[in-house]
Amino acid sequence: MSYSNRLSALRTGLAASALAMALAAGASAQQYVSASAGFNFQSDSSNSGSFTSDFTTGEGVAVPAGTVLASGTPLGWNTEFDTGGFVSAAYGWRLASGLRFEAEIGYSSSDVDTHTDVTVGGNPIGAADAAVLITGSPALGVTVADLVADGRGVIRNTSFMINAYYDFDLEGPLGLYAGAGIGASSVKVRFNPSDVDIINSRETVFAYQLMAGASFDVSDRVQIFGGYRYRATQDVDLSVNLFPATLDIENRSNILEAGVRFYF
Repeated sequence: MSYSNRLSALRTGLAASALAMALAAGASAQQYVSASAGFNFQSDSSNSGSFTSDFTTGEGVAVPAGTVLASGTPLGWNTEFDTGGFVSAAYGWRLASGLRFEAEIGYSSSDVDTHTDVTVGGNPIGAADAAVLITGSPALGVTVADLVADGRGVIRNTSFMINAYYDFDLEGPLGLYAGAGIGASSVKVRFNPSDVDIINSRETVFAYQLMAGASFDVSDRVQIFGGYRYRATQDVDLSVNLFPATLDIENRSNILEAGVRFYF
């Protein structure tokens, strides 16, 4: 099945799930809206891909100018991210059984800290002159490792999720919850170390998350909560702008959040 067909099937499945959720909740369910904010700890990404056509190198000193890298030659590097932010909003239903269902939109963002360990054909090229990455370029006097170590860039996720929770009712106003969700995330990636435009693109991919936390009833209709999320998507497959290649970028994060729910 093609990617577009898989995405269409995912959207259809999510719509069906949302309808089933609403029907299952029924008129007796207590409805709520919620909002939360927190910290997004984006996991490092081991980026891997390959050249999509033959590529002729520039003057890399250690790599002779005019070296031809055949289409399909693998390449990759690692990217580390700074701690970023996360916000979400949801509309849901709470059942008497302790189950909750909700539709949620969330947004997270983390800046790039650094890129390291650039390899081509399985061989490290960090010590080569950065001109190796530009066809016909003379030596630039800066290594590949120094060019990418500058960092710069960002990864942003706008996610649409269908979540299911179970609330554990403890004595008094305190409670615990656990849940899981599936959906789709529009992932924006920009890698521009030393202002060199390497990747600047977006893809929508399948996403999932696991949640756990604690809640406190301020009143019959107001509840505050704090928790943890593990959120991940399929690898994001994007085209490289600097040379003819594609790259799969890993997209996983650990999130700490606090928020409030209003029941009605």
